Amino acid sequence: MAFNEDYDFGSVLKNEAENLIISELEKQLGAYPAAICRCRDCVIDMAAVALNNVKPLYRVSLLGIQYASHAMDEPGYAESVKNAVRMAIERVGKNPSHD
Repeated sequence: MAFNEDYDFGSVLKNEAENLIISELEKQLGAYPAAICRCRDCVIDMAAVALNNVKPLYRVSLLGIQYASHAMDEPGYAESVKNAVRMAIERVGKNPSHD
């Protein structure tokens, strides 16, 4: 635990893809039927599944935001985010982590 505290990973190391996935997840869930569970656990599972299927955009500084922004503009990245979110909603919707 001291290693993590010494380097403060939690507040410095950021994956900018998280913001894109969460935004897209909110948008797409609005279009799905109410039968898809929207409890905290299922929505977080959806975000995790989607994040595991897109290129991460990690940064550690403000300059890193420029790198992440450039990477987000790569051809196909936005489409990969949309597809990953759609697939995650469908997967978790069919197999929620609760009864």
